[in-house]
Amino acid sequence: MTSSRLRIGVPVSLSGKHARFGGQVRLGLEVWQSFHPAVELIVEDDHSEPRSLDVVLPRLAGQCDLLLGPYSTQLMRRAGRIGAALDMLIWNHGGSGDDVQAANPGHVVSVQTPAGRYAEPFVRRLAESGDRSPLRIVSGKGRFALQVAEGAARAAHAVGIPVVFGGPVDDSWNLFCAGAFDEDVEVVRRAGRARTICAVAAGVREFGAAVGDPRGIYGVGQWFPGGGGEVAFGLSEREFVAAYERRTGVPPNYIAVQGVAAAIIATHCAARAGGTGRAELWSAAAGLEAATLFGDFAIDPGTGLQTGHRAVLTRWESQGPVAA
Repeated sequence: MTSSRLRIGVPVSLSGKHARFGGQVRLGLEVWQSFHPAVELIVEDDHSEPRSLDVVLPRLAGQCDLLLGPYSTQLMRRAGRIGAALDMLIWNHGGSGDDVQAANPGHVVSVQTPAGRYAEPFVRRLAESGDRSPLRIVSGKGRFALQVAEGAARAAHAVGIPVVFGGPVDDSWNLFCAGAFDEDVEVVRRAGRARTICAVAAGVREFGAAVGDPRGIYGVGQWFPGGGGEVAFGLSEREFVAAYERRTGVPPNYIAVQGVAAAIIATHCAARAGGTGRAELWSAAAGLEAATLFGDFAIDPGTGLQTGHRAVLTRWESQGPVAA
């Protein structure tokens, strides 16, 4: 790291199946970078393919002081292994899988709530309302979806809500969908008779257009506008959201904000450590407990698993999603 210029590398899905979200990551980081002219942002397309990271990440590592991870649990799983092999630290903003966050201690610092805790705010809402109707959990493909579903079941069992996995949805049951965006959309389209519906995909604004009429559906996500308080360092939520809206005309999804949070925390830890070596960055992150524009940050110092951040619950109304 030079005294005058800090280079941040990030693999982003600008093409392929994650492109709708990768573009948001890049845009959010560009808005953040506009406040920090001494930071150089180097972005490379990972094409939504794990094997692309085998080339992209080592190349970025050779050019940059700090490395952010890719979007998606599948891609971050590969990135974590590469980071460990390169003896680099990767700031994870896009891979929420519990196994991914804890798989490479000393090499991955995660900023977002792990997948196994995604469903907690929805289950808590059901319990607080006194609704003990059966909860049908529909999981998508892959380990991320399974971890979200298993976490939903644990949360439901803890408050006495019976759980059933898969199968048809009865109109007296509640439904929780844990899958990729397109998987959740398809399940919701077929589940018109469910009493109360919550879907991971409903946490992003694209969900409304995808399902047609999303009113009444709950979503879970990592962040929602309006929840930010005082920050310990970096941009405030108000500052970032205003700048993002000036550029795009719409508020950001949590996908953009979590990428920015990773950049804010990474640069703060580099300043705190006085360098960008893997060990010194890890030590700075492991000892940090602070509030950012994204919410609270704290990690398990043994694994790097995020412990401070909490998922948020939203509900779709006629004007769009609102905080629930």
